[in-house]
Amino acid sequence: MSTRTTFAVWAPVAERVDLVRVAPDRQDFSSADEVSPLVPDPARGSGWWSSTEGAHDGDLYGFSVDGGPARPDPRSMRQPFGVHGPSQVFDAAAHVWTDQSWAGRQVGGSVVYELHLGTFTPEGTLDAAVSRLGHLAELGVDLVELMPVAAFDGAHGWGYDGVHLFAVHEPYGGPAALQRFVDAAHAAGMGVVLDVVYNHLGPSGNYTASFGPYFTDDHSTPWGAGLHLDGDGSHEVRRWVIDNALRWFRDFHLDGLRLDAVHALVDDSKRHLLAELSDETAALAQALGRPLGLIAESDENDPATVAPTGAAGADGADGVGSDAVATRPKGMTAQWADDVHHAVHALLTGERHGYYVDFGSPEVLRTTLTEVFLHAGTFSTFRGETWGHKVPGHVDGHSFVVFSTDHDQVGNRALGDRPGRPAHPGSGEVDLDLLAASAAIVLTSAYTPMLFMGEEWGATTPWQFFTDFTDPELGRLVTEGRTREFSGHDWSGIYGDDVAVPDPQDRATFEGSKVRWEETTAPGHSTLLEWHRVLIALRRSEPDLASGDRSQIEVTWAGASAEDGTPAVLALRHGSVLTVLNLSDHEQEHALGGAGAGDGVGTSSAGPEVLVGWKEPVLTAGSLRLAAGAVAVVRI
Repeated sequence: MSTRTTFAVWAPVAERVDLVRVAPDRQDFSSADEVSPLVPDPARGSGWWSSTEGAHDGDLYGFSVDGGPARPDPRSMRQPFGVHGPSQVFDAAAHVWTDQSWAGRQVGGSVVYELHLGTFTPEGTLDAAVSRLGHLAELGVDLVELMPVAAFDGAHGWGYDGVHLFAVHEPYGGPAALQRFVDAAHAAGMGVVLDVVYNHLGPSGNYTASFGPYFTDDHSTPWGAGLHLDGDGSHEVRRWVIDNALRWFRDFHLDGLRLDAVHALVDDSKRHLLAELSDETAALAQALGRPLGLIAESDENDPATVAPTGAAGADGADGVGSDAVATRPKGMTAQWADDVHHAVHALLTGERHGYYVDFGSPEVLRTTLTEVFLHAGTFSTFRGETWGHKVPGHVDGHSFVVFSTDHDQVGNRALGDRPGRPAHPGSGEVDLDLLAASAAIVLTSAYTPMLFMGEEWGATTPWQFFTDFTDPELGRLVTEGRTREFSGHDWSGIYGDDVAVPDPQDRATFEGSKVRWEETTAPGHSTLLEWHRVLIALRRSEPDLASGDRSQIEVTWAGASAEDGTPAVLALRHGSVLTVLNLSDHEQEHALGGAGAGDGVGTSSAGPEVLVGWKEPVLTAGSLRLAAGAVAVVRI
């Protein structure tokens, strides 16, 4: 049963644990109305304490360990007064669901749309986001991916500094608002994926150390000590993570989870946490009668991430295939493939700084569109070492989520500028041709495509890194750290020499990152929006575009449009569908009997037909005439 009926907490080294009740008119632990002892509860497991007192919806409470200060519940379902205040019992079963006919949505091959609730609408709430679901449904979105909603310090932030993983950030509307959002999304024909962060907790409001060994110095991460996933005392920490994940499916009817930076989940157990989570998610999906997806973000370029847990190599044995890495299968439904983004971005923008150094050529684009990873057991100049592993040929392309932009690739630029727009606001027009080209590459690929909010209309607003830590000293350290982090990057080639990194703690940084919905009807932007709609519709109407068979992909090119070797014409074939892009600054003629025509397998007996076009490509006898920046998607 979802409704909490008793108070319970895991505190394995405590000698005494007290329940601290807080009156409804209080917002902190400054004074307690009632303190009562918990008793050891071995029936729940070693180290658990519970109360015989009933817990009811709306009750405010906390726990005191060994006479220490009252702290929020590590499994708090709601933090109505912020991450430092009392927890509140939330009756998840109270919502009256209307999605009984919802059959679910598979991750593989779906069109995913990533959004940040705080900047998706002026109000920045879940209820306000419901009003924009019609836009997403009309666009053709299958899965709405919400960036993290776990409760974090302050009113706004990216969400990756969450500290109460079971609670929904109150400024977004709290847990009941998330239930309403999912219900409404299902009614509009879309599933919902939630971004969850298990590799670390934020620096403000993390009280887990007051209760038990949730983290261990045996493993380190970029954020400090690693989560305690292996060795003595790790069982309940593993359950803390897995129970949290399953709760989103059960109590909130979510369709999938996106797991942040799983490479930082260091686990030397015989059975990796992700494999255990995968198997329990599969069992729950069977019980619920609908698909449930797990999407991993990983920088390891490791196909074992998406190898089934039952494949060779499960439970500690080596290997996921003769041409793949000998590591333990994790069983994820899909994983992000950043190399595809890097290849597209570097080719279309000419940027070669930082991790783009090995990308940018058409040869690299061909590699990533057919083999997923550029670095697959090859040397990475940026990392200074051999990196990654080859993806076996049988692995379906739909197991990889690709994009031309996402929150990281925009927000971790010095000015948070989006592809195709000027680095400095007001310095010029958005490059709609570049955005149309990148959309065509991603949406006609053999992968699972993802859009980032505002991308579909060429949003002019930046998306910058912003925080709202309530501790002024912590806020100062974050601001200084951000400035110091970017001082080591050479951004002058992109922005010039007058780069001033926006202050994350300045509210203007947050407000300036909100998308402007009025742009959707502006000249040029509305045309780009329609371009995305027709490309997405084409994925459904053309069987070959709906396929994840990477062997159907061919990438060819001709001519050169710049000194850096960018091709004048790029042709991408996906079975019987050919996407041709003019990347030059003047008209080009492309012979359909040449690049991209292949051996005739799957070609149309009726002759070539332009299915959709950007900037009105002209089909003549055996060739395409494309204006500068034009794109044609042709059935051949």
